[in-house]
Amino acid sequence: MRLTSDTRRFARHLRRNQTDAERRIWRHLRGRRLLGLRFRRQHPIGPYFADFACLELRLVIELDGGQHADPRGREHDRARTAALEERGYSVVRFWDNDVLRDTQAVLATIARHAQTLAGRLAR
Repeated sequence: MRLTSDTRRFARHLRRNQTDAERRIWRHLRGRRLLGLRFRRQHPIGPYFADFACLELRLVIELDGGQHADPRGREHDRARTAALEERGYSVVRFWDNDVLRDTQAVLATIARHAQTLAGRLAR
């Protein structure tokens, strides 16, 4: 998929304006710090921007704030997850407050998902 200048500009805007939870997780994902995997942040996939994506494993990590708790937010997230899964991605979601409260548990869960996906690719 070729990115337009508007898409690039918006992705840059999202990277510059991270939430506290995104900033916290990114410190642990950047520079191949988690299992040697390369993650990208605010990576465009179809019409969406994945909070974090490991293209090698086709793994997307989404961090959700309070706006995702209402019925419209939940429905949007279901549609978004379905669209990403149709493109072959596995999507793992976490609440922002869980990231901020217990970052290590969230990272352990991400690592488990990554190892499971890596095992499937090795077969």
